[in-house]
Amino acid sequence: MKLTTKGRYAVTAMLDLALNQRGGVVTVADISQRQQISVAYLEQLFGRLRRYGLVESVRGPGGGYRLAIPDSEIPLTQIVQAVNESITTTHCGGDPQQCCKGDGQQCLTHDLWEELGDRIVEFLGGITLGELVAKQLYKESMLNAPIRMADRTSMRTTHKTA
Repeated sequence: MKLTTKGRYAVTAMLDLALNQRGGVVTVADISQRQQISVAYLEQLFGRLRRYGLVESVRGPGGGYRLAIPDSEIPLTQIVQAVNESITTTHCGGDPQQCCKGDGQQCLTHDLWEELGDRIVEFLGGITLGELVAKQLYKESMLNAPIRMADRTSMRTTHKTA
């Protein structure tokens, strides 16, 4: 599979942006620090995301990036495509001239890997950035939730001596 770091980092950066923009802008430096991705690499990704229309930049003091459209309207496949990342799982990359064996013939498992690639595209296309945001916020709320009294009672263990 050829979903490389570029595609994964783009989705991660977009999720960070969506979680942290709160009506304002987010700097690449802040995303870099939180996600441990280099500023230079993020600048390249955000340039592509901006040209694709997924983010917009705000220049000057207090500048940064914000989503250009609602997160609920951004399927993950758009983010991956925006950074020129293809999701190919075949050895030949889907090139009909090259094919798997390099002589115009497909390998025995070509159709299997091609179907896997189609399912990955379908899976990522069925998830929006907004859904990832909601899942992350829910996960964070569960981690920060106080332990209820019923939970505390079930955590107690009784020790009996023989």
